[in-house]
Amino acid sequence: MWMLYAFLSAVLAAATAIFGKIGVQGVDSTLATTLRAVVMTVFLLPVAWFAGSFSKFSGEFLGSKVFGFIVLSAVAGALSWIFYFLALQTGTASGVSAIDRLSIVLVIIFAALFLGEALTVKTALGALLISAGAVLIAFK
Repeated sequence: MWMLYAFLSAVLAAATAIFGKIGVQGVDSTLATTLRAVVMTVFLLPVAWFAGSFSKFSGEFLGSKVFGFIVLSAVAGALSWIFYFLALQTGTASGVSAIDRLSIVLVIIFAALFLGEALTVKTALGALLISAGAVLIAFK
C-alpha cells in the first residue's frame, strides 16, 4: 500500500510544481509560500478532525522529542518551499523539480548516516543515476 501512497504523492507533487509555476508569476515567492501554508492548514484541519486524529492528541506530546522533530520538519519544509517557489519564479518547472528531487539522494545519505539504513551498491547506483538524470534534465 505504501507504494500506491508514494505514487499518489509523486503525482500530486508534479501537480504542485505546475500549479506553483503558474501561481508564482508576478507574486512575491514568500507571500505565495505563506498563502500555500494557510490553505494547507485550512484544508488539513477538517481532514484531521474527521479522521479522528485530535482524539489521539495529549499534552505530553507537546513536550516530547517527537513533537520537537515534527517542528523541525515543519521549519525545514517551509524553508524548502520558500526556496522552491523562488526557483520557480525564474527557472523552468522541469528543471527546478529535477534539482529538487536530488532530495532523494540526500535522504539516502542522511538515512544511512542518521537512521542506520543500509546503503547498498544498488541504492548507491540508483542515487547516482538520479543525480545524473537531474543534471541532464536541469541543464538540457
